[in-house]
Amino acid sequence: MTQNTSLQNNNDFTIKQFIVKTKNLWWVFLIVGFFFGTIGVLYAFFKKPIYQSTLTFALDDGGSETDMSTARSIASQLGLNIGSSATVFSDDNIIQILLSRRIIEKVLTSEEFFNNRKYKLIEFYLDKSGIRESAPEDSKFKNVHFNLNQDKSQYNYDQDSILYETYTDFTKNFIDVSRPDKKLNLFQVQVSSFDEKFSKVFTDLLVAETDSFYREICTKKSKETLEILEERVNGMKGNLHSSISAKATSTDANLNPAFSETTVPLQKEQVNIEVYGESYAEMFKNLEVAWFQYLKKIPLMQIIDHADYPMERIKPSKLLCGLIGAFIGFFLLMSTLLVRFIFRKES
Repeated sequence: MTQNTSLQNNNDFTIKQFIVKTKNLWWVFLIVGFFFGTIGVLYAFFKKPIYQSTLTFALDDGGSETDMSTARSIASQLGLNIGSSATVFSDDNIIQILLSRRIIEKVLTSEEFFNNRKYKLIEFYLDKSGIRESAPEDSKFKNVHFNLNQDKSQYNYDQDSILYETYTDFTKNFIDVSRPDKKLNLFQVQVSSFDEKFSKVFTDLLVAETDSFYREICTKKSKETLEILEERVNGMKGNLHSSISAKATSTDANLNPAFSETTVPLQKEQVNIEVYGESYAEMFKNLEVAWFQYLKKIPLMQIIDHADYPMERIKPSKLLCGLIGAFIGFFLLMSTLLVRFIFRKES
């Protein structure tokens, strides 16, 4: 018991010694805090601002199950199967499309004017963000460029590699897609970059490319059905016209209708005209229904708030950076003094 009390008193005495020594070095803490605080302020001063665009859109993913029942019935008559009307590109999955490699790389390889000069977006980003300037001389970022009018299919391995790394960087650090309210089909797209116009252009192109791809995928099956129906209707119309012409030719050729045999070609063509006419009328009606269903299936991405100027300008606070710098300085000095004090005490 006496030994434990003695050890505790010894520890208390050691802590008091350290506190006393630390108080005597208040001027060192002041200098270190001022030095690191100044570094924090300078960092905030020279740090380039970030411009963040915000775009909000509403999503309507087209016709319902009831709307598509007629289209599936028409398709079944032609031996086709257009499947269910449910789409894998609805609700939260639209976020994955917006962040997909296909869409973002398409945007990065798009062309736009910046400062009266036309760039590919990825070329402007590498030039103006400082990535190319700070890269080593032998780096692919230093020597590889993306020329205007060069198609993506013509890119070499280094270009594809840079494009992929840039896509990865954007998805992790510069693009944020969210659904603020899970009950509503409202989505928000935010893009951050070093340039205000770049943020706006990138956001607008990102949503436009997603809209185009979304429409293409959602209407692909119904469009294929529509194209087959159009082909069949045109074929049936051609058959009808041929039968009408053939009947007229037979009528002109049979000047003596007294013989029954001469009326056979006319009767055959009349039967063909009736069959083709009824089939054509039914197919044309189905074609009109298919057109209506196709239009109903087209999804709608309605922009509510555009990515308009001015963008939100994000820049670190000088006061906050100064306080953080001073705190880091205090922490480092305290840790150094504590380590030195412990080693001296043990020796």
